[in-house]
Amino acid sequence: MSDLEKDPAEVVCTGSEQGPVFELLEPREVVLGRSTKVRRLLPNKDRRMVGAWCFVDHYGPDDLTQRVDSYDAPGESGMLVPPHPHTSLQTVSWLFEGEIEHRDSVGSHALVRPGELNIMTAGNGIAHSEVSTPDAPPRLHGAQLWVALPDSVRTTTPPAFNAYADLPQLDIDGARIIVMIGTVAGVTSPAPAFTPLVGADITIQPGQSLTLPLTSSNEYGVLVVDGALSVGDLTPTFGELAYLGAGRDTIDLVASGNGARFLLLGGEPFTEELVMWWNFIGRTHEDIVEARTAWQSAIAAGGTDRFPSVPGYVGDPLPAPPLPGATLKPRPRAR
Repeated sequence: MSDLEKDPAEVVCTGSEQGPVFELLEPREVVLGRSTKVRRLLPNKDRRMVGAWCFVDHYGPDDLTQRVDSYDAPGESGMLVPPHPHTSLQTVSWLFEGEIEHRDSVGSHALVRPGELNIMTAGNGIAHSEVSTPDAPPRLHGAQLWVALPDSVRTTTPPAFNAYADLPQLDIDGARIIVMIGTVAGVTSPAPAFTPLVGADITIQPGQSLTLPLTSSNEYGVLVVDGALSVGDLTPTFGELAYLGAGRDTIDLVASGNGARFLLLGGEPFTEELVMWWNFIGRTHEDIVEARTAWQSAIAAGGTDRFPSVPGYVGDPLPAPPLPGATLKPRPRAR
């Protein structure tokens, strides 16, 4: 998904801290396009990354029959995000309800469905669109996640798209775990990752508890998408994210009386400095300026080597917003 904010803020991340920290991160509401509303968990005013996870939007559940949710087409319902660029990251699309059509500049055309992973690796540049299909289910609920690529591969790995309809699953203490990325309790996803990374969709039955094995060198986030649960000293509810610092081998989670469903996001603390603005990730202000200039040139030319056009999409691509007047400078990844 594109970050459609009209005036996207500069985000520069650097450094890390150690220790078994507990923090509750509350979302801020962001309006994308004309009427799409999302709950943005990362970057957060107190913490900008969890491992290499650098962007987390949680949206829905939305009744698409009751609202207009398009970027530039009044009267259209559902998601309508025109072709837009990405650099130096992976996008991870995950749905709980609904259906979205994905197209990208490497020629991929796929449907994003609940329980199926779609992961796009930008490398030095890729463009994609995301659109609700005409016969999509009436409710849309999902998460859009970005992973920062390390400097060693961020401009050299080729752009790519991978889709997985049959991810590994396991049951622990009555909880159902779908392993999206990385390894949980010895079960590993086939999805590509360039740093030690974990992503899982976990459901705990009402009133039940789960002792989840962790990797002590990793930090984690627990994003509640249904119900509520206790995570150590925290009790995150729908739309909140509990942050768990590194230094734990396990964590005890207890579902509320209505049960709980959550995303577990984790990885080794990402210590490289990075600059994130709009849909671009770089290491310097100049990286962002170069990427924006290249995207605007691709729009004018109908596609370039760095940002080819998106086959099959009918409509104009999304122009980049103006750059801020000041030079982008580093800020810590956590307050």
